Parts: sequence; C-alpha cells; structure tokens
Amino acid sequence: MQPLVLTRKQVRQVDRHAIEVWGISGLVLMENAGRGCADRLEQLGIRGPVAICCGKGNNAGDGFVLARHLDLRGHAVRVLVWAEEDELSGDAGCNFRILQRCGVPIEMFGKSHDPARLERHLHDAAWIVYALLGTGAVGDPRPPVDQVIAQINGSGTPIVAVDLPSGLDCDTGETAKHTVRAAHTFTFVAAKRGFLVPGAEQYTGQVHVLDIGVPRRLIDEVLAG
Repeated sequence: MQPLVLTRKQVRQVDRHAIEVWGISGLVLMENAGRGCADRLEQLGIRGPVAICCGKGNNAGDGFVLARHLDLRGHAVRVLVWAEEDELSGDAGCNFRILQRCGVPIEMFGKSHDPARLERHLHDAAWIVYALLGTGAVGDPRPPVDQVIAQINGSGTPIVAVDLPSGLDCDTGETAKHTVRAAHTFTFVAAKRGFLVPGAEQYTGQVHVLDIGVPRRLIDEVLAG
C-alpha cells in the first residue's frame, strides 16, 4: 500500500471537510494532534526540559496542547510565544487560556526577537519543539520568525517540527534562507508532498505521521475531488 501524501490544498480541504461537513470540532482535532505529539516525543525519550516555541495560529495551538500533556505527565516544559496575547483566538486561543490556568511557564516574546532571553530558555533544553507556522505558510519566514529559526538551528539541541519545518515549502520542497533543520517532524494525517523531494530530509529529519482521528472515508472524499 502506497503511503498517503497530501498537498497544501488537500490539507486545507481535509480540515474544512472534517469541521464543516463531518462536524468534527477543531478543538478535537487540535487535542488529538497535541496529545499525539506528546505520545511520540515520550517514545523518543525526554531527559530534560522541553522548550516549545509557538506562534498564534493552529500550529501554535497544537504546541499548547502538547505542553499541557507533557506537564500532566510530569515533564518540565516551558512555552515561548511569538504573538501578543490578544492575537490568540479561536481554538489556539482556547488552548492558550487553558494552558495559562495550568501554571506552565509561558514567556511572551510578542513580535520581537530577543536572542539573550531566548538563549536563557534554550540553554538547558533537551528538546526544542517548533510550532510557529504550519502548512499554510508560504515563502521566506518573516522577522522575527527568521531570526528565531536561525537561533534554534544553531543551538545544538534536537528540534521537533510540528507538522512541517518552516521554510520548507509544503508542495515543492523548496527551502528558504531560514529553514528549520529538524531532527524529527511530527506531521498529521499524511506526509506532505514536499517531504518527498530529494534533500528535504536534511530539514524534516525523521518524519512521523500522526493520526488525529480524521476518518479514512473523509480523506477518500477529498482525494476524489
């Protein structure tokens, strides 16, 4: 059986179809994604603090859920957010507010890059989880994300990319000047077309396809067009 591969457009269709046609809550999908990441990261082994870098969209929401589950399981976790609190809305905002009530350390970077402050949160991390931008991002990451990518790439700490490493185009596999170099990529539902392009493995590392509860028949409907 050939492994399932989706394009950016098909990923969006799967999400929209799941929520609007099948009635699967976006919060359910996000919960499954974040918990699946926690399960897989534990399987890889956690021997120190986990630093989770988040933006403001659904990719960040997956990171917030991941942080909550790691905290629940007794792991040291800290969440670093490149957004203003009032920008966090929808499902991601809901999970951010839940995380705040959990007492997990959260550091708000807003729209700025502060390399010294970031270094303080990364220097003893066993893992860095990158959850700033998802499959919808196109082109070169803009400031401050480009600077964040450069710093975490140079940290020497293994990186887990949530859904895909930013800077790697989901469809073409082309890479930007600043592209996350992950040791592992935890992607959802299916591998993305760009992952199969020769050389992409330098940025994705080992790709893990995680099930988030999307029914197979739903995926077949999307693939049938």
